[in-house]
Amino acid sequence: MGAMKIRLGLGFGVVAAGLFAAWCLFAADTVGIFEGHGDVGVNPRGGAAEFIPASSAYRITGGGANIWAAEDAFHYVWRRVSGDVTLTADIQFEGSGMHPHRKAVLMIRQDLTANAAYADAALHGDGLTSLQYRLRPGGQTQEIQSPLKGPVRLRIERRGNQFTLHAGNPGGELTPSGPVTVELKDPVYVGLGVCSHDADVLETAVFKNVQLNVGGPQTVRRAPRYRSTITIYDLETRTARTVYTADTVWEAPNWTPDGKYLIANSGGRIYRLDANAKGPVTPEPLAIDPSYNCNNDHGPSWDGKLLAFSASSPASRQSQVYVADADGRNARLVTPKAPSYFHGWSPDNRWLTFIAERGDKNYDVYRIPAAGGEEERLTTSSGYEDGSEYSPDGKWIYYNSDRAGNQDIWRMPARGAGPGDRLAERITSDEWQDWFPHISPDGKRIVFLSFPPEVKDHNGRMQVQLRMIEAPGEVVKPAKIETVVRIFGGQGTINVNSWSPDSKKFAYVVYELLP
Repeated sequence: MGAMKIRLGLGFGVVAAGLFAAWCLFAADTVGIFEGHGDVGVNPRGGAAEFIPASSAYRITGGGANIWAAEDAFHYVWRRVSGDVTLTADIQFEGSGMHPHRKAVLMIRQDLTANAAYADAALHGDGLTSLQYRLRPGGQTQEIQSPLKGPVRLRIERRGNQFTLHAGNPGGELTPSGPVTVELKDPVYVGLGVCSHDADVLETAVFKNVQLNVGGPQTVRRAPRYRSTITIYDLETRTARTVYTADTVWEAPNWTPDGKYLIANSGGRIYRLDANAKGPVTPEPLAIDPSYNCNNDHGPSWDGKLLAFSASSPASRQSQVYVADADGRNARLVTPKAPSYFHGWSPDNRWLTFIAERGDKNYDVYRIPAAGGEEERLTTSSGYEDGSEYSPDGKWIYYNSDRAGNQDIWRMPARGAGPGDRLAERITSDEWQDWFPHISPDGKRIVFLSFPPEVKDHNGRMQVQLRMIEAPGEVVKPAKIETVVRIFGGQGTINVNSWSPDSKKFAYVVYELLP
């Protein structure tokens, strides 16, 4: 194992020369409610930890280059637990610090190796607060950033394989971010950590009002309730940011063409939310007649002047497609036949593509003039089609279909798939069930929702993937698929196009099953 040097005292850790996964564990060196502590990873300057009984505080000093990327280096105070767990603390750094990204974390970790899978609630020296996570040993760390900067009170919560960050101030309501799904096997290590972000420097943070609650397996109600988190993923920084969270179902965010708002539905209404707010967001209902029960198929026209949406109504128990002004006023029926579900505008704003079933128990792709008129059926296969959407150049309609067995991404000319759907082209073909292809406004990428291979519909909520490919050119070639993020999601996560107008971000909804 190479040379190893151990320094004792106030629980200083182990530095393993030449090892990338250095760690120490002093089971007998308890600190307050925790059973051990030590340095994780390579730490040229060893850390320390102490419990202060008079104030019930934990004072932790740590070094290390970072808690990020594929390996970590920090000082960790830990306890092994199994099942659901919640760790809460008030955090304060000592001194001004040498690096703005020094970190104090509440962490739940698979083991004490430097590259272990984990999730943490991380407070940075400059106030940035995020839910960091590594899905597998040696994988790259990802994060969801909290909308709050410099909160005092943090919480990390584990329910099954779902992890959520809560942040705020003592005595106030905590704002959640996440959840994310990280598969950790019991027992796990839960505790407090400090990283200086500079291996040659030590930094100290004090953790007060520490609460560690360990529970048994989660009990699921017969009628499940969900927490919804509307999230924005930035492809340039590879980070996710929470926009809004509520303990009810929200679905299908669209981005308005001016980049200012997200449009999403909840409880039969459609709302807009400030996409760029730095603090808490208050959803504003659009002026759609409340008698319409709107579902998760909606979206603005490319010029931003109109809004198409799907809804049932007193006149029809089944979904129909409507077009209204951008603020929801002056709604008019476009598809008298039902059921019909809107999915996309043509770039010239003249056509709507939608999914419909016309008595043959088969859902196909249709289009209809946005101003009203006769609908046209564009696919005729015996497969189940959904998620139809125009490419930004207007040449293609992309959609998902199970005509080849699994749900895969397909495309056809905008005028239709032709007799026997002979003009349809298959884009994806692996074992995952791919739904709802969304093309970026610059036409370069397609993001879509992938369910596990055994799941044959899109109605549930479970562990899923948001995956991405480069949009094909005139000739379809085998697609290289990238998994962007793994989440607890499904129906409502990304039913309609949610790209930002600059093609740098997309929005989606993460769900959390509530007890």
